[in-house]
Amino acid sequence: MKTFRFVLSLSITLALGIALNTKIGSIPPLGKFLSPFHGFWQNAENEAIDIKSTSIETGLKDSVNVYFDELLIPHVFANNEEDLFFTQGYITAYHRLWQMEFQLYSAAGRLAEILGPKIGNTSIVDIDRQMRRIGLMYGAQKSEELFKKEEPKVFALIESYTAGVNSYIENLSYADLPIEYKLLDYEPEPWTTLKCFLLISNMNNMLSRGERDLEHTNALKKWGREVFDVLYPERPDVIDPVIPVGTEFNFDPIIVEKPDVTFPLEFTEPLIDAPNPDNGSNSFVVNGNKTANGKVILANEPDLSLNLPSIWYVMQLNSPTINTMGATLPGGPGVIIGFNDSIAWGNTNAKRDLVDWYYIQFKDESREEYLYNDNWVPTRKVIEEIKTSGSFSYYDTIIYTHHGPVVYDRNFKSNKSEITNIAMKWTAHDASKEIKALYLGNKAQNYDTFVEAFSYFSGPPQNYSFASVSGDIAIWINGKFPVKWEEQGKFLMDGSDIDHEWKDYMPYAHNLHVKNPPQNFVSSANQHAADTLYPYYQYDYNYEHYRGRRINDRLRVLDNIKVKDMMNLQHDNFNYNAFEALPMMLDSLDSASFTDIEWSYYNKLRNWDYFNNPDLQAPSIYEQWWRKLNIKLWDEIDSSDVKVYRPNWYTTVEILKTKPNFIFIDNQETQMKESAGDLFRLTFKETISSLEEYLSNEDRSIQWYEYKNTTIRHLLRINAFSKGKVKIGGNRSIVNAASSSHGPSWRMIVELGDGEVNAWGVYPGSQTGNPGNPLYGHMINDWASGEYYKLIFKKSFTPSDKEVRHSITLKSDK
Repeated sequence: MKTFRFVLSLSITLALGIALNTKIGSIPPLGKFLSPFHGFWQNAENEAIDIKSTSIETGLKDSVNVYFDELLIPHVFANNEEDLFFTQGYITAYHRLWQMEFQLYSAAGRLAEILGPKIGNTSIVDIDRQMRRIGLMYGAQKSEELFKKEEPKVFALIESYTAGVNSYIENLSYADLPIEYKLLDYEPEPWTTLKCFLLISNMNNMLSRGERDLEHTNALKKWGREVFDVLYPERPDVIDPVIPVGTEFNFDPIIVEKPDVTFPLEFTEPLIDAPNPDNGSNSFVVNGNKTANGKVILANEPDLSLNLPSIWYVMQLNSPTINTMGATLPGGPGVIIGFNDSIAWGNTNAKRDLVDWYYIQFKDESREEYLYNDNWVPTRKVIEEIKTSGSFSYYDTIIYTHHGPVVYDRNFKSNKSEITNIAMKWTAHDASKEIKALYLGNKAQNYDTFVEAFSYFSGPPQNYSFASVSGDIAIWINGKFPVKWEEQGKFLMDGSDIDHEWKDYMPYAHNLHVKNPPQNFVSSANQHAADTLYPYYQYDYNYEHYRGRRINDRLRVLDNIKVKDMMNLQHDNFNYNAFEALPMMLDSLDSASFTDIEWSYYNKLRNWDYFNNPDLQAPSIYEQWWRKLNIKLWDEIDSSDVKVYRPNWYTTVEILKTKPNFIFIDNQETQMKESAGDLFRLTFKETISSLEEYLSNEDRSIQWYEYKNTTIRHLLRINAFSKGKVKIGGNRSIVNAASSSHGPSWRMIVELGDGEVNAWGVYPGSQTGNPGNPLYGHMINDWASGEYYKLIFKKSFTPSDKEVRHSITLKSDK
C-alpha cells in the first residue's frame, strides 16, 4: 500500500509538473510563470533601476559611461559614434525590449506567431495579412538595400545599434525577461538592421497611409458630384495655413496638365482598416521679438495613441561629434524630436494624400500579366507564410505590379466588391533615407545644415519646426511629394491608363518652407499647408480645422512670452468646435417648454466659456450632444450599403449653418421634413435622457475628466498595467488634444539664446516599461496637470553629480 501511495503521489506530482510547464491554449506555462525564482515575481523591482556595469564581448571599441537621472533618463557618453549607438540600443532594450519587438511583430504581419490565429471574433491572421499586403516590409527591405549600397557610414551605425540590442538580449535569462514575454510564452529573437528600417515603415503606416480614395469613389457614384462637394469640400473659406498667407514662391513649378480621363467609379466594399485619423501634432516657435528675454522658444507635442509602455524613450547621446537629447523611438537609432547645443527641432504630421489606388485588369485567372498602356506586363508573385502559435501556417499569395502590391483581390476583402483587383501605390514603398536625415539632423549646428540634413527625409512627411541659439526660426515641410493634377488620386484610378500615373516628384527646394517670417512665429497643427498661391495641387481628406487656428489666434496676441506661456498654450482647453456650433444649437431650442432639468442643462451650456477643463460638467454635456447630433445627422452615411465616411466637424457646422434643409438633415423614414433646428431640439432631449440615465449610478459623474475617461492603456490592454480616469481636460481638435485614448504623447519646450539651451519635457508614462518597477507610469499625473520636468543637458557628468541617480560603465573585452 505504501508503495502504491508513493507511486500515485509521484504520478500526480509529475503530471502537475508537466501541466504547469506546458502551454495550454493562450495560457502560459504556469510553473515557470509562477516560479518565485524565474517567473513574474522577478519582474517586481524594489529599486527603480538595477542595471549593472558589465563587460561587452563584441561590439564596443572603448568604454562607455551611462548616467541615469531621477527620471531614469540615460545620458550616454561615448568616445566614438559606433559605441554611442551600440549603447543606445543596449540601454533602450534594457527598458523597452518587449515594446520594441512587439510593435515590429505587428508591422511585419507576425502577430499570429505570438497571439494565435484568432482572439474572440477577431482574426489575427487577417490582421497579419493586411500588414503584409500593404507592403511595410517591402519598403523596409528596399531602404536597407539602399543604405548598404549608398550609405555605408550610416549603415555601420545602424549595425552598431543592432549589435547593442543583441548584446543585451544574449545575456537575458528567463527570470530577466519582461513580464509580457512570460504572459505570452515566447522569447525575444535577435534584432536585425532590417527592423530599424521597418520602424520607419511603421511610422509611415501611422502617419502617411491615411486616405479615403475608395470611400470617395463610393460616395461620388452613390450621390453624385453636387452632394459629394458639399460633404467633402477641399478648401473651406476660412483657413490659417502652416505657411503664412501671402507668402511668395519664387520658383518655376513642374506643370502637369489634367488629362481627359474617366474614373472607373465602381463600388468597393469592404475596405482595409485605416490608421487613426486623430494622429497629428502641435508645434510652434516664437522668436526673440515676441519673448520677454529675447530668446527663441520652441514647443512641440506629437498627438498619438496613449500607450504603456510609452511611444517615446528620452535619452541624451554624447560623443566627440554629437551632443543631442530628446525623444527617441525604441527600435531605432538617434533622436526623433529634440535639441542639441545649437538648435532645436520638432515636427507635426504634414497632411498630404500619398496613397493612390489603381484598378488592375489581369489577362486571365493565372494573374501572371496585367494590362498597362495597351500592353500585357508580367506580375511578380510573393507567397507569404503566416505562422501561428498553433500548429499551422497560413499562406497568402500577393501579386505585385509596377504600381505596388495588389491589396484587394479575389482572396482578400472582395466578398462584396464589383472590382476584385486593386493595387496600392504609396511613397512608403520606395527606398528612402530617413535614418540618415535624423543622424545629420542630430548633428546640425545652424539653419543651413538643418535644411541639408532633412533634405534626405522622405516620409512620413513632417512639418519640421526649427529654432537656433542665433535667433533663427523656421518651418520646413519635408517629404517626398508626387506632382499631381487636380483630384489625381482622390478616387480609384485606372491602372491600365498611363495618364493616371504620377509623372514626377517635387524638387526639394519647392517643398513649402518659411524662415523668420514677419509675424515672428511659425506653427503647424496638421492644417492646410498653404494658401492658393502655392502652385502645386495640395490635397488631404483629413486636414485639422481647429487646433491651428487657436494656436495662431493666441500667438498673434501674446507678447513678452515666457516658457510658462508656451506650456500653458500646449495645455489650452479652448473648444473651437463648440465656440462655433453651440450658440446656433442653443438658439434653436424652445425654452418656453423647458422642464426644470432641461433648464439646468441649458444654463450650464449657456454659461460655459468653451473651455474643456477637467472639473467642468458643461464639456460632457456638449460633447454628448454633439455626438448624438452627428449620429442623427449622418445616419444615412453610417448605415450605407457601401463604405463612406462622415464629413469632418468643421464641414458639419458649416452645413448646419448654411444648408439647414440639406438632404441628409431630413429623416427619410418620416413624412415630416426635418430641419437642422428639429435635429437640435430632438438631440438635446436625447442628451439629457442619456446623461440622467448615466448618472443614475451613484458612482458616476459627468465632470469632464471622469466622463471622458482618458486612459493610458498597456499595449496588451491589460487593465492592471494601464491607468484610467486620468485627470486631464481637452479633447480631439483641441490644442490639448487628450481624448479617451489619444493625445499628447510627448511635450517638449526648448529655450535657446545667449549660447544656452534649456529644455523641459514630460510624457504620459515612464522610461521603464516594466509594470513591476516603482516608477512605472510615474509621469502621468504631472503630464495631465501641466507640470514639466527640467531636462538635464550637460556636456559632462560624474557619478557623484547630484543629478545622477545611477551610473554604469560598459567596457570592451578587447
